[in-house]
Amino acid sequence: MQKLTNKEEEIMHILWKLKKAFVKEVMAEITEDQPHYNTLSTIIRNLEEKGYVNHNAFGNTHQYFPIVSIEDYRKGFMSTAIDNYFNSSYKNMVSFFAKEEKISAAELREILSMIETPKK
Repeated sequence: MQKLTNKEEEIMHILWKLKKAFVKEVMAEITEDQPHYNTLSTIIRNLEEKGYVNHNAFGNTHQYFPIVSIEDYRKGFMSTAIDNYFNSSYKNMVSFFAKEEKISAAELREILSMIETPKK
């Protein structure tokens, strides 16, 4: 999976939310730093070239839809982040969040319980 720019990722979140959308519908969802219509159209076409979205043509206009699920993107994103920032160690990642007080002891116990409970 190719890395996305911040703006591409923002657009993907909109497409995951809407499921399918025309450029004007994506534009309506952008609340801050709204790009020009042609710029947004180019970003979406770049997402298509990268293999994240596809489209259905309706005359001269295209309705875009994600072909990479948010779950698949999240797995790839997290794997890369853990590899690059935590030496491929989930323990290092959890430890980091604990030290930064971003995760509570109760949440850690819940995670431990999830790990120890056999899957059905």
